[in-house]
Amino acid sequence: MSQSPPTYADQQAWRDIQAYLPPRLHFTPEHSPIEEFWSHRGHKIHLDRWPNPSSKVRLILHHGVGTNGRQMSLILGVPLHTAGFDLVAIDMPGYGCTQVSPNNKNYSYDEWVQIASDFIDHELQNDPRPIVLYGLSAGGMLTYHAAAKSKKVKGIIGMTFLDMRNQQVVDETALNFIMARVGIPLAKVANAMGLAWFKMPMSWASKMHALVNNPSALRVFLKDKSSAGSMASMRFLATYANYQPAVEYEDFDVCPVLLTQPADDKWTPLHLSELVLGRMNKVQTRIVELEGAGHYPMEDRGLQQMADAIIEFLKKLEE
Repeated sequence: MSQSPPTYADQQAWRDIQAYLPPRLHFTPEHSPIEEFWSHRGHKIHLDRWPNPSSKVRLILHHGVGTNGRQMSLILGVPLHTAGFDLVAIDMPGYGCTQVSPNNKNYSYDEWVQIASDFIDHELQNDPRPIVLYGLSAGGMLTYHAAAKSKKVKGIIGMTFLDMRNQQVVDETALNFIMARVGIPLAKVANAMGLAWFKMPMSWASKMHALVNNPSALRVFLKDKSSAGSMASMRFLATYANYQPAVEYEDFDVCPVLLTQPADDKWTPLHLSELVLGRMNKVQTRIVELEGAGHYPMEDRGLQQMADAIIEFLKKLEE
């Protein structure tokens, strides 16, 4: 008999993080997520669902390598649901409350992309309303990879778009120069030599200390094994650093792209995302900078600007 997956009802970390966010974003009886699970290739994928039957478009929220779906719900759930939109936040394997298949514990980043693409199909099966993807940090690039693979979405919104095949991006986002020039290549070698299962903390590979700009909140994130305190296998790191999108940026013609870039992001500054957006010539792209906001924004003004930009983007797609 398989063990029931955990839920956020029993997790304290997200509640501690919520306390650092503006009260207007706190969950209420009218605006809070419904927890569900979706079975996919043996994984029990956790979903935070914010249903709204009257919404003309739907938004799927993707986390990065230092966050989880509930943390996406914390910063966007209430404002977008209040504005009349339907959204769902998904936990990828290794994060949040998703229960990884016992037969597939050594998953790759490619599987994240496949899950994201298959979930779009799953959502469209019984509901034809258009889908837009949102992604924070590494989730931003995941939205692009999923959109390029699926070709069935109406828009993508990213909080950074990082092409890890670019050495400059690796150099600037890795924990240090040694990890960028030695650690990541070693992960690729280890993956190829049968050590794909070996795991290390994501905080050893990346600038996880720059996830948020509030030191007290950062301590909560880093202790949370379901987000910033997570572990990554050599296989995941190697495939994440080497992923080849289904469509390169110059040929991407699926949908418009919005970048909501935190202006005080100490991990992934704007110029790294511009390396990607600057090559997109066939779709409309727009950049909105969030004043005073960190990588995972917790600052009131930046959070409001983010919500406003996303709502404007979604309403244009409704027209």
